[in-house]
Amino acid sequence: MMPQSVYIHIPFCTNKCYYCDFNSFVTNNPQLVWDYLDALDKEMELTFREQPVQEVKTIFVGGGTPTFLDHAQMRKFLQTVQTHLGAYWTDDIEFTMEANPGTTDVEKLRIMHELGVNRLSFGVQSFDNALLKRLGRIHDRDDVYRSIENAKQVGFANVSIDLMFGLPDQTMEIFRETLHKAFELGTTHFSAYSLKVEENTLFHTLYQKDQLPLPSEETELAMYMVLIEEMERHGYPQYEISNFAKPGFASKHNKTYWLNREYYGLGAGAHGYVCGQRHVNAGPLTIYMQKCKEGLPRVEQFAVPKEDAMEEQMILGLRLREGVDLAGFASRFGVSAHDVFGTIIEEEIAKGMLEEQDGCLKLTKQGLPLGNEVFARFLR
Repeated sequence: MMPQSVYIHIPFCTNKCYYCDFNSFVTNNPQLVWDYLDALDKEMELTFREQPVQEVKTIFVGGGTPTFLDHAQMRKFLQTVQTHLGAYWTDDIEFTMEANPGTTDVEKLRIMHELGVNRLSFGVQSFDNALLKRLGRIHDRDDVYRSIENAKQVGFANVSIDLMFGLPDQTMEIFRETLHKAFELGTTHFSAYSLKVEENTLFHTLYQKDQLPLPSEETELAMYMVLIEEMERHGYPQYEISNFAKPGFASKHNKTYWLNREYYGLGAGAHGYVCGQRHVNAGPLTIYMQKCKEGLPRVEQFAVPKEDAMEEQMILGLRLREGVDLAGFASRFGVSAHDVFGTIIEEEIAKGMLEEQDGCLKLTKQGLPLGNEVFARFLR
């Protein structure tokens, strides 16, 4: 069975957020964007010729900021997607596009909705304007309200919001207020992540100079526990370490990753996993676009050994609150998780980090905040 999920990368942004290390580029050159869309078209053509699509259940357009595209570019891009994939969409396809509240208007959202996008993921991060400015975001709180209202007006019924915690000068009071305002919007899904200070970002430079006043580890952990508690209280059960949704609105595409299933990866810097092989595309735009003229734009491709695939199955699956399906593991690999990782599983159960329930192995509530430590145990 070929992958049923597709990831597409749009690498452009209006500005670079101070914490961002994603493969993204700031440009005011519209021709560069058009040239990129042409290269993406060529990559899709060659990819799907060599690895034919059978059925598409999820599409996720990430970035960068996909809504950086202007109206004409957005129409061109989505028509390209329809040309290559439209005939294979299932009736219940989940077609997500990441959006920045500062780069959406009614007409752009209407184009997206008319051409198949049916789920939006807004990078909100906070409802505190001072904190948004501190992060290098281009939007403010009013832009968020306006964007959500525009999305509802156009017909989007499935809207997700990204939030962040553990931010510079962010207090528990500020975080609680952000949650309060987020719940007022009545969206279907939330992703909430703690700040990670990554290399090659402005925040990393400030951190090295001791000029990034981050909350203590204890405060960040308290924020996470408040997050879980408030999400549950407002009807958004936690289904993954950083994700919460109304019943029936968990991200189908992201569950593809956590269930360690294969997916097509398209665009500059994108990663894919097809036919037992992972690949990485060229990241720099000029190299990516030149490679697309010559063939597939890949700079790395390798088969995933069974031992690595089993590790990935455990680490990714344990991120889900439902945990790793032990029967599914045995069916996929021809050996039980206990045969491969028995000692580790027993030790983590004894420590209260893992539990086995209804045929699944999963993190306990005690283990949830310490997930990364548990995951590391499964690495050789």
